[in-house]
Amino acid sequence: MRRLGSALLSASLWVGCGPLESEPASTPLERQDSPLTTSDVDVAPECQGIITFVNAASFQTLDAYLPSDVASNLVARRSTAPFVTLAEVSAVNDVGPVRLTQLEGGARALGYITSSCVGILDELALSTDDAAAMVSLVNTASANALYAILPYAWNGATNLINLRPFTSIQGISNVSGIGAVSLRNLRNAATQGYSLEVLVAAVNAVPESLWTVKMDLSFDVEDVMAGEHGSERNTSGVCFGIDPSTFPSGSWTNRPALATATEVRDYVSSAVSTASRNNQIPSQVVTDGQADLDARIAGRTFKGCHLSYSTGPWSGIQVHFFVDTASDFRILTVQHWVE
Repeated sequence: MRRLGSALLSASLWVGCGPLESEPASTPLERQDSPLTTSDVDVAPECQGIITFVNAASFQTLDAYLPSDVASNLVARRSTAPFVTLAEVSAVNDVGPVRLTQLEGGARALGYITSSCVGILDELALSTDDAAAMVSLVNTASANALYAILPYAWNGATNLINLRPFTSIQGISNVSGIGAVSLRNLRNAATQGYSLEVLVAAVNAVPESLWTVKMDLSFDVEDVMAGEHGSERNTSGVCFGIDPSTFPSGSWTNRPALATATEVRDYVSSAVSTASRNNQIPSQVVTDGQADLDARIAGRTFKGCHLSYSTGPWSGIQVHFFVDTASDFRILTVQHWVE
């Protein structure tokens, strides 16, 4: 896990049931090259056997662990395309948390996964290494860091702070205010680093002025495109990798080229520079946050949009968002300006 060092200290100034048949795994258990899950997926490599089990097990085997109608639904869905993510499995009719646990039990009983996979918590399949890193993070991170990691779950973050230390990931998952999104954010912070979250929180804490900047790492694309950060006075929209049929205005244009890591970094750096134009944000927080961003976007491509809104003859809003085409990582900047 990346360490924040002095950056985190500086940021604190700114962030207020057994089987009926024996069916061995059809493929060997997958192993990961590093001890932690370093991409934003919902199944750790050590737990990939759960997906393999859902794709490969016969109806009879699935029926041993699930109600027959649920087993039928899974078989019907996988006949169109194999499951890739846990979210796809969960989206099947009548598959909920209980059914996911039953699927995990079947995968474990038949050797598709071993003890290196903790199991499924809040629709996230975690390895033992991931779980240990998450427990360590929650127990040792400053309160300000946890609030930065969980910007939309302040009650959950507060409860974690009040109830720690934790001895298991199950205990963290059981805390009120911690759900699927929060647990995934904690996993990503524990395994990928969280300097970027601290930087985003520091930017958002800068007092509003004639040039106000906000950033977001968990926005909804549809809401942003519908004008969440603007108004009906949209002056332009240029998108890339987004279905043109979803454009809310005929004046929006489609750019054929996806965004690169360089483009993402340039727009984020510009937003951060504007927010900290009077050196409101400690330089170490900026340096560490941008280094964290670079590590997450290196070699990736992104879909997104550049949007402009007019709020008057001498004022406007600039919105830029990027979504990794290979994962769920996303980042948005919003700049309000007045001359």
